[in-house]
Amino acid sequence: MLEQKRMPVSFLKESNSFHQTILERLLVMTERMTNADGIIKTIIPFLSLVRHSQQTPLIPGVLTPSFCLVLQGTKEVRFGRDVLQYYAGDYMVSMIDLPVFAQVIGATKQSPYIGLRVDFTMKDIASVVAEAELNVKPGEEKLSPGTFIGKSNTDFLELFIRLLKLLDKPEDARFLSTLIKREMIFHLLSGDSGHFFFQQVLFDQQAEGVGKAIAWIKDHYAYAFTVEELAAAHNMSVSGLHHKFKAVTTMGPLQYQKRLRLQEARRLLLSGSMDATTAALEVGYESPSQFSREYRRLFGLPPLQDVKAVRKHASADVFLKSLGVYAAQSD
Repeated sequence: MLEQKRMPVSFLKESNSFHQTILERLLVMTERMTNADGIIKTIIPFLSLVRHSQQTPLIPGVLTPSFCLVLQGTKEVRFGRDVLQYYAGDYMVSMIDLPVFAQVIGATKQSPYIGLRVDFTMKDIASVVAEAELNVKPGEEKLSPGTFIGKSNTDFLELFIRLLKLLDKPEDARFLSTLIKREMIFHLLSGDSGHFFFQQVLFDQQAEGVGKAIAWIKDHYAYAFTVEELAAAHNMSVSGLHHKFKAVTTMGPLQYQKRLRLQEARRLLLSGSMDATTAALEVGYESPSQFSREYRRLFGLPPLQDVKAVRKHASADVFLKSLGVYAAQSD
């Protein structure tokens, strides 16, 4: 039997040390730009900085296609029965709109949670796959959830350094930032987790399938439908649709629709733009009592009590901003 070659311990230590040095450099660069809690937009449309100086409540929301790199702290994401935690140097990728509960853990003023978020579309992924002529084979035949956690390496971190440097060069950023984003996507596609992206690109390139069904519900969550109708519209069997849908989102089509409806209703209530009955009708509920029951089952309190509880929370303003909602007194 051939003896497997191993990296010298000294090389591994040096490699880990270099990775940590780049991570710390990124942290310093980002902290200079983040003096307030919340999600900070930048001049680069797809890049956001995230900071939390205290532990957040378990916040319901919808992950959108993006990858988020943690520079400092810990974040937990729950979807279905799955619970994922990621730490400094880890990144989370979401390839679909996925209702989740998320929480920043253990953050303090002295050691805040700091992260970087890059938004992308599946067209971005498909474009890189096509132009780079990548041939990524799925790791398994079965479908995988639409989100996963990976560990960064030095090459990936250096791409973020190049991206942050462009924030001081607005004219260059307009063109160069897009190239760096494509390089980031290429790095992820050609790595160990490339098959996760590949399965979703296939869905979006097809004229039918579960990817199209997910997109349809996202765009039409206020409309009533049956699983039979959804399956027929996308040329799938009911059992095939349900199996594939649950494999990718961890929930069935109707549960996915319900989560999107309730998340949007909560956003409308927290914005102060409408009352509970109007919000229920806006997102597609015909029965206010059913809406109240399902709202309480998901968020733990009836609609109005939930809104009051959120606004009384010590970090209510940051909480609202993380949901894309601003308190009435905010500009």
